Amino acid sequence: MTTPTADRNRWPNPLYGWYVTLTLLLAYTFSFVDRQVLNLLVEPIQADLGLSDTQISLLQGLAFVFTYVALSVPIGRMVDRFNRVAIMIGGVLVWSATTVACGLSRSFEQLFAARLGVGAGEATVTPASWSLLSDYFPPERLSRPISVYLMGPYIGGGMAMIAGATVLDWTEQAGEIALPLVGALAPWQFTFIAVGLPGLLIAALLLTVREPERKNRERVEAPPWRDVVGFLRRHWRIYLSLHLGVPCIVVMLYGLQGWVPTVMVRVYGWELAEVGRIYGIIALVAGSAGVLTGPTVARLLERRGHADQALPIAAFSAIAAAASLALLPWQASPYAALGCVFAASFFVTLPLALMTSAIQLATPNDMRGVVSGLYVVTTNVIGLGLGPTLVAGATDYVFADPKAVAYSLALVSWVMGPLAAGLLLSGHRAYRERLRALRLRQSERVSGQPGSQPTRG
Repeated sequence: MTTPTADRNRWPNPLYGWYVTLTLLLAYTFSFVDRQVLNLLVEPIQADLGLSDTQISLLQGLAFVFTYVALSVPIGRMVDRFNRVAIMIGGVLVWSATTVACGLSRSFEQLFAARLGVGAGEATVTPASWSLLSDYFPPERLSRPISVYLMGPYIGGGMAMIAGATVLDWTEQAGEIALPLVGALAPWQFTFIAVGLPGLLIAALLLTVREPERKNRERVEAPPWRDVVGFLRRHWRIYLSLHLGVPCIVVMLYGLQGWVPTVMVRVYGWELAEVGRIYGIIALVAGSAGVLTGPTVARLLERRGHADQALPIAAFSAIAAAASLALLPWQASPYAALGCVFAASFFVTLPLALMTSAIQLATPNDMRGVVSGLYVVTTNVIGLGLGPTLVAGATDYVFADPKAVAYSLALVSWVMGPLAAGLLLSGHRAYRERLRALRLRQSERVSGQPGSQPTRG
């Protein structure tokens, strides 16, 4: 006779699980296209609306990050309590509608309000997707689908960079475009609308995703905040290392993404369109390869008797990425410089899928949404908030030379790489012991041994 617990812990069909993974990947990819398309349209927006560089930077950063970060934890809380697919569909519709609203904007204030909406909608994607995947795949197989899902930013970012050159050329030739009920639109406005409308198709595709039953869940309702805080306190070494160590890696990632095009233009004299095409390919290939390689390395180590090595792998990757960027300023050839960029892009993304899996594996099911939301907050506030700014500050105030931007990238990496490695290694022992305890508890539960009732630990 099958027990209710056994029924609840059956895993969905793996083939369907991979269909869900690819659907979530598609949604995540388009979220990054909508997020980053503004970066491609800076010049025509400034020409039409008369915006300064500072105003553009507020649209790129503050307007998006403010709602994205502010809503990540509350939405994570909703993910722990309500239908995750429905939450994600709502988010897709919000960010798509507000991306279209960007295209209808005719002032800085309207664009700022629309970008707030884009951040709010995209805040649903990560907590809902991670929680869904953790209920479609057992723990020992979770890292691979998460690594595939995490290709989204690099596919989306690469697509945006590669398409950027084409969009810039097209905007110069197309002139004004008239749409019914809307009237004349500048090419940059039409571009926003064009990338926003496919969100309707993404939302329709998500309707085919079934909400899975939550696995290994100890209660139906989300736990009260005091339980969440108490759990995090008991396992503070794990979550301190993850919530601070990974953001230090993300500082290097966003510094790299934000300033490599400028390095190639200022130092090597390349045209921006040329940089967009080549760096777009590098970001797509190296970034995707990195997130796929991390779980493969972890499995190889596990087969050799070294299980639960996610945090040491991430620490090594942080040092390797910093070393790659440390070599960048001394490259006389632009292609040698791009080789350093490729290596850094690979190593800086290699641990990201492993770290996402680590959060899911160490956290109780009914807390995963809110803990994932906290992770999103720290990686974005520290990573996106500091990455580009630290590089710019070093260029302006340390070296006081616009052409020293490559040295600034190297300096930030020299600091952040070792700091990330130290933080990650500090939580390795606690993380390994946590996973061993969870595996022991699960084996006792399956074997039906007395006294093996679920506990949070």
